[in-house]
Amino acid sequence: MKKILYLATGGTIASAPSEEGFTPSLNANQLINTIPGLNNICKIDTKTIMSKDSSNVQPEDWVILADTIFNELNCYDGIVITHGTDTMAYTASALCFMLQNINKPVILTGSQIPFGEKNSDAKRNIIDAFVTACEDIVGIYIVFDSKIIKGCRASKLRTKENDIFESINYPYIGMVDNQYVHYFNKPIFKKDNSPLLQPNLNPNIYVLKLFPGLCSKIIDTIADLNYKAVIIECFGLGGVPFEGRSLLSSLERLVEKGICVVITTQCKFNGVDLNVYDVGQKTQKMGVISAYDMTFEALVTKLMWALGQSESVNEVKKIMSINYTDEISLKW
Repeated sequence: MKKILYLATGGTIASAPSEEGFTPSLNANQLINTIPGLNNICKIDTKTIMSKDSSNVQPEDWVILADTIFNELNCYDGIVITHGTDTMAYTASALCFMLQNINKPVILTGSQIPFGEKNSDAKRNIIDAFVTACEDIVGIYIVFDSKIIKGCRASKLRTKENDIFESINYPYIGMVDNQYVHYFNKPIFKKDNSPLLQPNLNPNIYVLKLFPGLCSKIIDTIADLNYKAVIIECFGLGGVPFEGRSLLSSLERLVEKGICVVITTQCKFNGVDLNVYDVGQKTQKMGVISAYDMTFEALVTKLMWALGQSESVNEVKKIMSINYTDEISLKW
């Protein structure tokens, strides 16, 4: 029987009613001790890392989680993490970059309805997570509503349904049905990989979402606020207006100041291609960084991680262009 470490971090799954609404309050043992049959799946050790609503999760919490996983990995066959859904995709993506070449499955899950409430999806998601953690796969995954999603490809698209996560620009790994995993895209197991912990992050980034009528003065202001990098959520394939309220000169100022400028799209699927239209080519000539087809969550966390590895703009550009953990599948 396999041995799995269960790490609790809070979230809806661990929440109970309070005078101020649902608040994370259940620890790891309280969550799993009431699930019949879980001990028939695997041996379980538990540890409560934190008890937070995931809206309060910070990059520093990702570092704590990554350190814990790395230090415990050799003692277990897999790890299950319960986490709030609102920032779960950010945490999963961050772990993908901080914990490379890990040789065990690390599974994140949670629930839409608190554990003790009627019609809660908590028990099913926890069981599915432990079943997946016992599989011979490696890497970081989200298991939710029966779906197995690559950690750096997950995104939360819905707020009230159980089926809240989608795999963006990447096929589902598989599904869990009645404690059996059906694979669609089983990861390749590489026994020669040595786990690598690279936890340094620099969250000093800014995200700007474009809209018709946006004044360039906001970009000029950002340039003076000492951010290390700016993500621009552009239109379509990466379009930036250069007529009327043109943003080009302001973006060029950011680049000239040594600020990493990353171009992504407001669209969830398919990604950025700066070669297609002149509204993209003009920014490409400035030396901006393309987000390719990365999810927004993967882009944000990878950029924080890249800035944590180097202060050199050229080195950050290089890091952002490398596919480390299947976060990039399309390049133009």
